[in-house]
Amino acid sequence: MHLGELLVLTKTVTQAQLDEALARQHNQGGKLGDNLVAMGALAPEVLQRFLASIPAEPEDIHATGINALELLNLFLKHVYTARIETVVQFIDAMKLPPHLVTDLVQMAVNRELLVAAGSSGTSIRYNLSEQGRRWAQDALKASQYTGPAPVSLEAFCARVQMQKINSDQVSSSNIREALAGYDISDEFIRKIGPALNSGRALLLYGPPGNGKTTVALSFANVFNAIIYMPYAVMIEGLIMRVFDPSLHIAERSEHGRRLSEFGGLRREETDARWVAIRRPFVVTGGELTLEMLDLSYDQTAGFYEAPLHLKALGGCFVIDDFGRQIVSPANLLNRWIVPMESRLDYLKLHTGKSFSIPFEALVVFSTNLNPEDLMDPAFLRRLPYKIEVGGPDPAGYRAIFEKLALQFGLEFNDAVFETILHKVTQERGLELAAYHPRFIIDQVMAIARFMNQPPRFDNTSIDYALDNLKVRQNK
Repeated sequence: MHLGELLVLTKTVTQAQLDEALARQHNQGGKLGDNLVAMGALAPEVLQRFLASIPAEPEDIHATGINALELLNLFLKHVYTARIETVVQFIDAMKLPPHLVTDLVQMAVNRELLVAAGSSGTSIRYNLSEQGRRWAQDALKASQYTGPAPVSLEAFCARVQMQKINSDQVSSSNIREALAGYDISDEFIRKIGPALNSGRALLLYGPPGNGKTTVALSFANVFNAIIYMPYAVMIEGLIMRVFDPSLHIAERSEHGRRLSEFGGLRREETDARWVAIRRPFVVTGGELTLEMLDLSYDQTAGFYEAPLHLKALGGCFVIDDFGRQIVSPANLLNRWIVPMESRLDYLKLHTGKSFSIPFEALVVFSTNLNPEDLMDPAFLRRLPYKIEVGGPDPAGYRAIFEKLALQFGLEFNDAVFETILHKVTQERGLELAAYHPRFIIDQVMAIARFMNQPPRFDNTSIDYALDNLKVRQNK
């Protein structure tokens, strides 16, 4: 992604300022960033901080952090499997800058692995030689990975440290905006705000049906920073695939065509091996097992898939319905003690060699079970934030009813509310829960459709709804 695109995406400059800077660069030359500074669109120190925060293009093969022979192997696998022929195609496949891809092409030509096969327009076409095909086949036997070039483990660890989630400053307005449409009290926001700013693990607990999962899922909209996730990481000569399009939301610029109009200019680029994404938000529930928190090695393919929590680095990892996983709570908690305490996680390769990686993700445990039944005191102590998500008070209960009744076109007045409140709390002996209003209204609408009559709150429909709300106890 171009520097200009990132500056607009992060709202560091406006599109109008970028357009003006591109025109100035077209007429006067120089770097885009320097033109923005000269125009007064950016302060020099702001530009320097921004440039320091993005992965810079490697200047040479050594700067990639990956052995030249490993890059050559990957390059030849791309040519062999995808049948690509031109440097432009090689660049797109490898996600390396043109001058480095040209170096790899020359390396392959010098070793008689690649031969020129004519031209297509202004582009030279290349084919694998017989020796090059054998080389590619041998490389595929070792590993079938044919994605973008990896980054080094050292570069990945440094990037994780650089983009910790607590580097984002969360405000009460951020939380209110993320929870817009829900009746969230000021007291709850005061409790959750410091927890989110800390980046430390937190526990959401309380009776079912009061919005714990909704609150946890809303955290995805609280953090707005752009961070960078690598397509893959190389560890001890082995590939670990990290970028997951099902979990990572890649930022897409709407201004790529505008930038391409100035294609002849020298443009500052980011390292394309890293994908600009919003902070990741990974949710797992009852399906979570201990194996899902370890490296997954495909014996046939010859490369690793990063575990779920590693894909959440720089973002949130939510364990929903904690205590209902296949794995026991004790075993799951034991797996998390070291990462939560030391901010380091340790993973083991199938070769037996272990490596560490900074564990910088906000872990959220959400449960409707009693935390003291799930966790021993030592682990509870390690959870610095324990926030109860309880049921609404009568005023909040009524506010939810009024909003939904208006949405469904139902008449809702004092008499209706008092009737429902009495039947729920006095006749049924239930605690108020945030899910009740929607449940009751759905039931009222259903019985009205069946009876072919206008929906309304009356004793019959309310009793019908409440009978379905809770199973009757045998006497």
